[in-house]
Amino acid sequence: MSEVLSLLKPRSSVSSGFEAGGDWAVRFADPEARIKCYAVTHGSCWLSVEGGEAPVRIAAGECFVLPRGRPFRLGSDLVTPPVDARTIFPPRVVGGVVSLNGGGSFALVGSRFAVEGRLASVLLDGLPAIVQVRGAADQEALVWLVEQMRREVREPRPGGALVARHLAHMMLVQALRLHLADAATSGTGWYFALAHPRLAAAMAALHADPGRRWTLSELGRIAGMSRSAFALTFRERVGETPIGYLQRWRMLLAGERLKQGEPIAAIAPGLGYESESAFSTAFKRTMGCTPRAFRTQA
Repeated sequence: MSEVLSLLKPRSSVSSGFEAGGDWAVRFADPEARIKCYAVTHGSCWLSVEGGEAPVRIAAGECFVLPRGRPFRLGSDLVTPPVDARTIFPPRVVGGVVSLNGGGSFALVGSRFAVEGRLASVLLDGLPAIVQVRGAADQEALVWLVEQMRREVREPRPGGALVARHLAHMMLVQALRLHLADAATSGTGWYFALAHPRLAAAMAALHADPGRRWTLSELGRIAGMSRSAFALTFRERVGETPIGYLQRWRMLLAGERLKQGEPIAAIAPGLGYESESAFSTAFKRTMGCTPRAFRTQA
């Protein structure tokens, strides 16, 4: 998870609060497709995300993350016509609280994260559309983070923007951790595979040495499974073969190194390719363009 988030380079672009009163509903559309991480501090609301997922109820003390950047709706119910968020929210608010209908019955705090555009869709597709953390009152770390965030956005103090930014990063990671630890968590993608101890061990090995010529037998031994059982379980849980996952991860790492100016001649052997041409072919197949074109675009 740390490695994936490092490639995304999440930057807390806005940390603020929102409160509402009476019957209310707001539709949020984000053309920049940022990650959102919020915690309800008072009252409750309905959350619905465009794309087919069923609406969920969020109560005080609960946290939710929206990783995919899809338009979403928050409201006191599911029938009140929503107002466009752009009509009540300034273009950018750092700290402070935006109020609808005078507030009083509902409040939340949180942050929106800008992420690395070229890699975001590849990495975030492995996350659920809604990450909901229930029973946060029992999770001491998240409760502390939410309370500190609430104070920072309501009581501006010197250095508050920097503090809120770091709190937001910790809220994001802690929420993903707690959701992953939920025994009911299920789905397909790299994120959900981390909840499977045996697959997680194999994925850790792949990430620790991505340039190695891994075989299914070696990975199966690390996972404590037979070759065939490992291959089947990995594909069912991750959504692709182990070797396919490894190749995609290699290309994501390569993309980051290309942006940093490393020559292809140095990148290719470090990721397990004997020639620049073999590396370039694999890169184009996965990333949709040649390494040189990728570097130029970046």
